[in-house]
Amino acid sequence: MGFVLDTSVALAWLLADEQSAAVDALIDRLSSETAHVPEIWPLEVGNALLVALRRGRIGEPDLAKLTRGLSALPIEVDHDTEGRALGDTLGLARRLGLTTYDASYLELARRRSLPLATLDRRFRRACVAMGISALP
Repeated sequence: MGFVLDTSVALAWLLADEQSAAVDALIDRLSSETAHVPEIWPLEVGNALLVALRRGRIGEPDLAKLTRGLSALPIEVDHDTEGRALGDTLGLARRLGLTTYDASYLELARRRSLPLATLDRRFRRACVAMGISALP
């Protein structure tokens, strides 16, 4: 089946100080499932890793290792995100009080009938409002 992967979960996989058993269980699911992400996801993850590097949370060798590890995972970038940005996604953002960036994850989860893997409380509340399952 799979799930929509929010940046917060991917970072918890990558950054040692954010790991947890519940989040680790999600990465285990990728042995038989695919994670789906909106087109903004690689930029968000890249920026978060860059911030972690600049703040000394990871070193240069870590950055290369982490990006290689992410690239090896079955993560599918949804290329329909852009076409929905000014329609469905904007509508969701307005209705739920989110940014369009954040709403793109919910739009994808709703469109594909998938749960959303997130550690973000706003996303979890929005999932409840939309009838979308939230993981973990």
